[in-house]
Amino acid sequence: MNLWLVLQGFGLGASMIIPIGAQNAYVLNQGIKRHHHLTTATICSLLDVLFISLGIFGGGAILAQNEALLTSVTIGGVLFLTLYGSLSIKSAFTQPSIESNTQSVSSSGKKAVILGALAVTVLNPHLYLDTVVILGSIGGQFEGSDRLAFAIGTILASFVWFYSLSIGAAKLSPTLSKPKVRKAIDIGVALMMFSIAALLIKQLLA
Repeated sequence: MNLWLVLQGFGLGASMIIPIGAQNAYVLNQGIKRHHHLTTATICSLLDVLFISLGIFGGGAILAQNEALLTSVTIGGVLFLTLYGSLSIKSAFTQPSIESNTQSVSSSGKKAVILGALAVTVLNPHLYLDTVVILGSIGGQFEGSDRLAFAIGTILASFVWFYSLSIGAAKLSPTLSKPKVRKAIDIGVALMMFSIAALLIKQLLA
C-alpha cells in the first residue's frame, strides 16, 4: 500500500473535516457534557466512512448531478441548524440548577444523542460537497490499491479528529462547563449555526 497516498488522504481529509461546522459543534457539546460523547464521535466517524467511500468509489458524480436531493438536504439542514441555534441561545441565557441540569441530561438518552448525530451529519449539505463530491473527485483519479490507500487516509482523519475532539472536550469539561465559559460557547455555537443556515438560504435563492 502506498503510504504517501494514505498521508495525502489524511491531510486532505483533515482539511475538510476540522474547520468548525455543525458536526464539530455537536461533538464538542456532547464532550463537554460527557454525555454519550464517544457514541457521538463513533456515529459521526462511521457516517463519514459511508459518504467518503460513496464519493471515492463512484457516487460523487451521481450526487453532484442530483439537484433535487441536494435541495431537499439543504432545506432540511436550514431547519435543523435554525432549531439547534435557537436551543443554544436558550441554553446560554438559562441558568438551571445543578439538580435540574442533571435531570435534563439523564432524560436525554443514547437514542436522542444518536438521532442528533445523524441529523447534524445527514442534514449537512457541506458534508456532501466536501466528502462525496470534492474528495470523491480527487480519490476517483486513482486506481486500484492507490484509491484504497487514499480512502483509508481520509477515513483515518475523520476518526482521529472526532475522537480527539470528543475526548479532549470531556477532559476539559470542568473548565468548559463553568457558567461564563458555557454561555460563551453556547452563544458561539448559536451564531455559527445561524450563519451556516443563512449561507444555505443564500445558496438556495441564488
